[in-house]
Amino acid sequence: MQTFKDQYPIHTDITVAWADMDALQHVNNVVYLRYFEIARIEFLNKINLFDTITPSGIGPVISENNVRYKRPVTFPDTLTVGVTITDIKEDRFMMNYTVFSHAQNAITTTGNSKVVMFDFTTGQKALITEPLLSALTTHAQPNN
Repeated sequence: MQTFKDQYPIHTDITVAWADMDALQHVNNVVYLRYFEIARIEFLNKINLFDTITPSGIGPVISENNVRYKRPVTFPDTLTVGVTITDIKEDRFMMNYTVFSHAQNAITTTGNSKVVMFDFTTGQKALITEPLLSALTTHAQPNN
């Protein structure tokens, strides 16, 4: 576990709820998007992105999500979702997620989200602001 946290210095612990499971007795596939959202919002809070949204009217929107299921997860469990940043462009970046199961001591799921900056006042894509670009670059990993 410590090796995982060292590899993913930005990570979020999530407790699997009984209600996350489906009729086949494992965490339902759609729930992982919620887990990714929890990790994404925590990451964006850590880099203070939400402090800049109100004044500028520019913020992140998700244009694409991908999930790869490697192992089923069941209740009870705690998951640690590691987040990395890659593919930083002038108006978008990729958030990558790796889900580690404490009960299985293994990676169970991977995925990513394409995050596009959006100007909520004009309804158009926007450029990544300098403070956000700096924060993202600090946490970026080389593309694989």
